[in-house]
Amino acid sequence: MNAPSVNARPDIGRLMASLPVAVVVLEPGLRIASLNPAAEQFFGQSARRLVGNRLRDVMTVPDARLLERLDDYETPVSAREVTVSIRGRGVLRIDVNVAPVADTPGWQVLTIHDNSATDALGDDSGSADNAVLRGPEIMAHEIKNPLAGIRGAAQLLGRHASERDLPLTELITSEVDRIANLIERMQKLSRRTTPPVEPCNLHEAARRAIDVLSAAHEGSVVRVRIKEEFDPSLPAVLGSPDALVQVIINLVANAREACQGEAAPRVAIRTRFASGLQLHTTDSGEPVRLPVELRVTDNGPGVDAAMREHIFEPFVTTKKAGQGLGLPLVRKLVRDMNGRITHERDDEAGLTHFRVHLPLARETRGKASRRKVAP
Repeated sequence: MNAPSVNARPDIGRLMASLPVAVVVLEPGLRIASLNPAAEQFFGQSARRLVGNRLRDVMTVPDARLLERLDDYETPVSAREVTVSIRGRGVLRIDVNVAPVADTPGWQVLTIHDNSATDALGDDSGSADNAVLRGPEIMAHEIKNPLAGIRGAAQLLGRHASERDLPLTELITSEVDRIANLIERMQKLSRRTTPPVEPCNLHEAARRAIDVLSAAHEGSVVRVRIKEEFDPSLPAVLGSPDALVQVIINLVANAREACQGEAAPRVAIRTRFASGLQLHTTDSGEPVRLPVELRVTDNGPGVDAAMREHIFEPFVTTKKAGQGLGLPLVRKLVRDMNGRITHERDDEAGLTHFRVHLPLARETRGKASRRKVAP
């Protein structure tokens, strides 16, 4: 088969499908006529289900003035930081642009930029992350001493443990080593350094985190079911193995705690491809694709609406005994891996979602590091 000519004119449909921005074509009456894959991802539904629906039936826009402007199909509309509600995704903040189609009365083109994927992350260059680091940095030396004692005690227990209990002592030893390593890295973070990244098996990190939490809650009266929804086709991600485990431990522990008051508490961990999200780094200026998503979901009551915009800020917490350092630290660890983390509340379904987006492992010596991850 002949290769396409470099001078060949690209098909309009392929151009639309290649755009990372959600594009929706509206026919008269603000009904969806067509949309690109990025728009399907934004709405969480396929084009087959969306085409023919009125826009207001799939996207609730509380701003009556914006709705009036959309009805005026002859006038372009541009609005930033618009609050909308999407079924299955909850409340989002988006930028929208609507333009009339030339010589086709009543037809419009709508583009959507989802700010919720990035605006919850803040900026690592400010004082917020330094506030996260000061406490752990000061306490690092005092924490390391008892950790060494715990490790020694676990090794002594391991000498006399049965085959059934031996994995638990080994788990204690390895977790102490991981925490000690994490503390050392946190001390270095105050000098604005970041840990090296490498190809990581995301599912191994997730299951390691689940094992740690299961062991920690072995005698708990309230049993919280953790459901795994892993995509076995995912390749390796680029990150830090220890940091990934710590991130997942924090998110799942928070989810467990959040839903313990429910009659049937549930926590789900899901991995999938989520194409379209890109990070524009300030170092190289080149966009970094973040196509792998890890989502932690719980059916708890969620964070108070007034605090949702601030949960990644230091010392913001809804827990009576909380210090408000867990989620800011998670955000820092994810950003150090060139990843992104967002929070969403779906009030209609009664679910809270934390989504971590990560880059794929980079190519090494000309060969792509697309190693399959075991399910």
